[in-house]
Amino acid sequence: MLHKTNGMFTPIEENYLKALFSLANSNGEVNVNELSKHLNIKMPTVNSMIKKFAEKDLVIYESYKPVQLSPKGKKEAAKIIRKHRLTEMFLVQVMGFGWEEVHEIAEQIEHIKSNNFFDKMDELLDYPQFDPHGSPIPDKNGKVINPHFIKLSDCKLNDNVIIKAISDSSNEFLLFLNSKEIHLGNKAEITGIETYDKTFTLKFSRNKTEVFSKLVCDKLLVQKIE
Repeated sequence: MLHKTNGMFTPIEENYLKALFSLANSNGEVNVNELSKHLNIKMPTVNSMIKKFAEKDLVIYESYKPVQLSPKGKKEAAKIIRKHRLTEMFLVQVMGFGWEEVHEIAEQIEHIKSNNFFDKMDELLDYPQFDPHGSPIPDKNGKVINPHFIKLSDCKLNDNVIIKAISDSSNEFLLFLNSKEIHLGNKAEITGIETYDKTFTLKFSRNKTEVFSKLVCDKLLVQKIE
């Protein structure tokens, strides 16, 4: 049986649900081997948990096939992600942490069971739709908006863009962006694109210019300014 307390999941189970949500491809599928590597947990243990989830109608699972969160599983996973992203926003907006500092703290706080705690946090933040890294915050019913941002690397010469999110929230990438004074909300014009290696030259406000590799441009999510 799945171990639950008062209808809630254990921290380990929550980590599984969150990983299934974040690793899902465009078809909503997750390779079990990929899940094992992501969680750094051995395959037999992962398979055992997935079977338990299937018994509870949290996943759709057949042996030797990718696993999918069921509608019930997606809702439960989104609620956990909501707690994590709200916490990150609270740590940045209210407590003054840098966006590179908040992930590990939020990993601990997200397992607090009280919904009222996070509802109050949401209220104090004036109901934000995105976390400090630009990822959408699910609502209390587990609904997630899709903002349709595009990669900077998919833009064209002379496009004007605003940086809305990042697809890599690793400490290394965030510190790199800090060193360049790049933040969400920055506006820029693409003034150069190298044909050979797709290096982008961007002109920010106050005539500040930065040159970014394709690797970086792939991780910066933007919205075009018409």
